[in-house]
Amino acid sequence: METIPDLRSYGGADAYLRNCASREVLDFLSSKWVCLTIGALRPGTMRFSELRRRLDGITQKMLTQSLRDCERNGLVLRTVYPTVPPRVEYRLTDLGQSLAGLTDAIRIWSESHMSDIQVAQGEYDERAARAPEPV
Repeated sequence: METIPDLRSYGGADAYLRNCASREVLDFLSSKWVCLTIGALRPGTMRFSELRRRLDGITQKMLTQSLRDCERNGLVLRTVYPTVPPRVEYRLTDLGQSLAGLTDAIRIWSESHMSDIQVAQGEYDERAARAPEPV
């Protein structure tokens, strides 16, 4: 079997390598709330309270952190309007829009295969609960 070369020397990234910076990106994107926040913002601009209502179960602290992380990573643009009280809106950047298609595909796949996963989990749990059989 041929070993795959380290692509970083060619200007690329290789997430399979332990020190590749793309692993940090994958770690960030693997957050449930980041994926759902990106998906919730896909249709357009929203205020914090609208997002919180859309993301049932998210805490104010977690939504704040997810939005800050998304803004820091260039996926979300936060706009503050000079009103009293200040009005703050969030929308996806072009980079965020390019990611939203992927997160939507994962969400749709999850919703479509939820029952298949639950059946597989039940079967696994049944097997795991039985005493091991001799080979």
